[in-house]
Amino acid sequence: MEKICIQLEKIEISFLDRVILKVPKLAVHQFDRIGIVGMNGAGKSTLLKLMDGRLVPDKGQVKRFIEFSYFDQVASPIDAEVDYETSGKLSIPKIPIDNFSGGELTRLKLAQIFSTYKEGLLIDEPTTHLDEAGTQFLIEQLNYYYGALVLVSHDRYVLDQLVTKIWEIEGAAVTEYSGNYSDYVEQKERQRKQQQEKHERYEREKVRLLRAADEKMRKAEAITQANSHLSKKEAKAKANKMFMTKSKDTSQKGVQRAAKAIEQRVSQLDAVEAPKEEQKLRFNQPSTLKLHNKFPIMANGLTLMNGGKMLLHEASFQFPLGKTIAIKGPNGSGKTTLLKHIFENREGLDISPKAVIGHYQQMSYQFKKDETVLNFIKVRSDYVESRIRAVLHTMNFKGSDLKKCVKELSGGEAIRLELCRLFLGRYNILILDEPTNFLDVHCIEALECFLKGYEGTVLLVSHDRTFIDRVADCVYEIEDNKLVMK
Repeated sequence: MEKICIQLEKIEISFLDRVILKVPKLAVHQFDRIGIVGMNGAGKSTLLKLMDGRLVPDKGQVKRFIEFSYFDQVASPIDAEVDYETSGKLSIPKIPIDNFSGGELTRLKLAQIFSTYKEGLLIDEPTTHLDEAGTQFLIEQLNYYYGALVLVSHDRYVLDQLVTKIWEIEGAAVTEYSGNYSDYVEQKERQRKQQQEKHERYEREKVRLLRAADEKMRKAEAITQANSHLSKKEAKAKANKMFMTKSKDTSQKGVQRAAKAIEQRVSQLDAVEAPKEEQKLRFNQPSTLKLHNKFPIMANGLTLMNGGKMLLHEASFQFPLGKTIAIKGPNGSGKTTLLKHIFENREGLDISPKAVIGHYQQMSYQFKKDETVLNFIKVRSDYVESRIRAVLHTMNFKGSDLKKCVKELSGGEAIRLELCRLFLGRYNILILDEPTNFLDVHCIEALECFLKGYEGTVLLVSHDRTFIDRVADCVYEIEDNKLVMK
């Protein structure tokens, strides 16, 4: 039997009177490979910090029996030696750390934890700034890692490649599922279908009993009406005769008692709610925004430079109308530069004169006006309020969230609001640069729903393989200063 590396018992953590985590018992064993999933703010990073000892629970205890390395997505790299071979494989630049990009900082932190061996690894969102090559290196390193792995990630491809258990955090509770992420999704779908079947059985039985109770009440009413013209003496004689010749349930009171008994059974049924159905969203464009060019974005012999570095050399392309076009390539290959070039309609491009382009960039959004979340979208959209609320709800803005001031939103909330603004806005072309960064899996799947329902043209960059596989109609890749269709 595998030894226990960490054991959590009767854990409770609260923040501002809200319970974030409530875990009766949970353990990590010697060769566990666990992926933690849940919505932003559900407590994924909190659980990792709890296991590492960076957080102390309000109640309960954490027992650690081995030493762990901890990868923090937002922390700066520690001052530690890096293995020369690992540094080379991850292409760590030999420049001052202050000049590192987000991807280079991530690779440096990964190189540091892979340069020394610990019996356990706690890793929080390691792929946020990694390109495809960096992600593949991470997968290869962890596939050969000998020890306990606990991984928080929004990258479904990485979870499928690395984990054999899923811990889902929802409503402060942790539920364990066996298998990788795809297995978890299948199990959740089976649960949804089972819940639907139970709900339908409950509804059928409820309807059957209510009809039976209604029938009994109608029968009692008929008896009352039949007796209404009789004198008290005649009614009593008739009731005595019925009692002597038939079941007493045929009397008015007996029938009413039977009806009430049935109604009591209805109230005692175990109510089963219907599972939540995925809402299908459509973003229909008004005629004034419709484009008629077969290829609204084109280039013939486009050359792009950045700081003296050649990114694209005489590249030619035609991006088709109404499609989602994905652009891939390693970090630094020119993807973001190309998107910016298109958004600003610079030299070497042929863009439809009727194009109205909305741009999502990799940056921290700062809002200048005191507006609520709902009003922020309403004044920037022509959709009715019910549709706006539905889209915001899909991107996890619910209830009181709609009344939040946009200036007080967290970074993740600001990103989700910006994505809602773009899809609900007055645009016919969207440019999205790494839109899945900092989104949880639920919101990535919501974004996929947006893209499938969007009538306009979308140009996007992403290192998330599963996301591209699910939304892209065509894929281009920057290779050797060329834009090649895959």
